[in-house]
Amino acid sequence: MEITESVKELFEPELMAEIMAVGRRKTAEEGEVIISIGQQLLYMPIVMQGTVKVSMMQPDGRELLMYYLNASDGCAMSFTCCMQEAKSEIMAVAEDDVEMWMIPVEYMDSWMSKYPTWKDFVMRTMQNRFVEMLKALDMVVFNGLDVRLINYLREKSRISGKTVINVSHEEIANDLASSRVVISRLLKKLENDGKVLLYRNQIKLLKDF
Repeated sequence: MEITESVKELFEPELMAEIMAVGRRKTAEEGEVIISIGQQLLYMPIVMQGTVKVSMMQPDGRELLMYYLNASDGCAMSFTCCMQEAKSEIMAVAEDDVEMWMIPVEYMDSWMSKYPTWKDFVMRTMQNRFVEMLKALDMVVFNGLDVRLINYLREKSRISGKTVINVSHEEIANDLASSRVVISRLLKKLENDGKVLLYRNQIKLLKDF
């Protein structure tokens, strides 16, 4: 499979030729774990199609959603792990069917000095993901769970482009480091307030949401 045009536009032709030569295509189905915590990374993924959810594990064992990766995105946490030859500290899961181009880690460092567009891509990716991680932490520290839930649902809707979100109460609880009972209670309040409609493993955001 050819690399998508959106990815090709990021890099100069010489680098694209290397990426095509040494990389490989990988697909992941919705819900599939792409990177697990503690995994030794041999490849760095660039998303070509679909959405990937990136989470970190809290000391108490609960997951905390950090950010999403979309088409033409790379994962900043993967960059740092690859360059330091460290094990992964994040979990990456396919939100829907995903296509990625996997680049062997041994090329990442040499490309930083060899190709300006690669260095720009890495630095821009790390900056963007760092800002998103700060926003996620700020949301946890300075906002109540009800506000975080609303922002979570809005972000899910924005990414999918749909007002009907396929997600279970348990999954939301995991992403927001809460419990299913608490999330169900907050969702029921949103439904009573005329903000959403609740179905089995689906939530419809209404016009006033």
